[in-house]
Amino acid sequence: MRVAVLVPQPGYPEPWHWAFDVEAEALRRAGCFVEGFAWSDFSNSSGYDLILPLVAWGYHFDYPRWLALLERAEAERWPIVNPSALLRWNSDKAYLAELAERGVSAVPTLAVEACCDADLEEARRRFDSEWLVIKPPVSASAFGAHRIGPDDDLPPECVRRPMIVQPLIHEIGRTGEFSLMFFDGEYSHAVVKRPRSGDFRVQEYHGGKTLPCDVPPSGAISLAKAALAAAPAKAAYARVDVVPDDDGVLRIMELELIEPALFLDHAPDGGAAFSRAIVGFLQKAIA
Repeated sequence: MRVAVLVPQPGYPEPWHWAFDVEAEALRRAGCFVEGFAWSDFSNSSGYDLILPLVAWGYHFDYPRWLALLERAEAERWPIVNPSALLRWNSDKAYLAELAERGVSAVPTLAVEACCDADLEEARRRFDSEWLVIKPPVSASAFGAHRIGPDDDLPPECVRRPMIVQPLIHEIGRTGEFSLMFFDGEYSHAVVKRPRSGDFRVQEYHGGKTLPCDVPPSGAISLAKAALAAAPAKAAYARVDVVPDDDGVLRIMELELIEPALFLDHAPDGGAAFSRAIVGFLQKAIA
C-alpha cells in the first residue's frame, strides 16, 4: 500500500517531524510505503492508495487553499482518510456548538460573525463567567487565542472578525486537558497536557507539557464516543480532547479529526491499532 501523508508547507514555524516520524514508522511496520508531501502543493493522487492529512499543520493559515484541496479531493474521488466531508466539518470550530445542540457535553461556545464588545457581554451573561477565551473559528495550536478578563479590551485583530467565544476553564491550569486517541472508533490510549504556570494554552509550542495518562477520567471514553457518534461521518482516526470544567463536569474541548498529533509513542501497542485502522479503511473501500 502506497500512502501519501500531507505535511506542513516549507517554513512552518512549529517542529512537526516528531509527529510524522512515529506515524509513518507505524504504517511502514504494517507494510506501507509512506511519503510526505506539503499539503499546499499536493495535487495528484495517482499512484497512491491512500492520502492522509495527518500532519497538514498550518492549513488555517491558508484556509481557502485548504477548502479547495478538499473540493478537489471530492471531485476527483481521492482515497482520502478521513473523508473530505468530515474534514471540512471539523475545520471550523463552530462544530462545538453543534455538538452541544446534539446533547454532547462540550465547552460552551458562542460563534459570532463580527466580534465586538457586545458579544463578549452576551457570552459573559450566557456562560456566567467574567473570564473568557476567544479564538478564530479556523485555527490550530492555540493560534489567535486570547484570554479576556472583565476589564480587558477586545484585541484589535479580533474586532469585527469571525470568532468563537468560550468561558475560561480555570481547572485546565490544575488538572490539564486529556487527549484520548481512537482508531476505527475504538479507544487506544491517552495523554494529559498541562499549561505552564500562568498560561491557559496546553501546547508544548507555548510551554505546556504532555504527560502519560494510563487511565483517563471516569466517563471520558464514553463522552468521547458520543462526540464521535455525533460527527457527520465515521473517523478512521481521531483525537478527542476532554477537560473537566470548574464544576467537575467533563466537556469536549476539541474533536480533532484532521491533523491531530496522535502521541503514538504513548500507545501500548506502538501504533498497531492505528495502522490497522488505516489499512482496514482501504480494505473496506475496495471490498
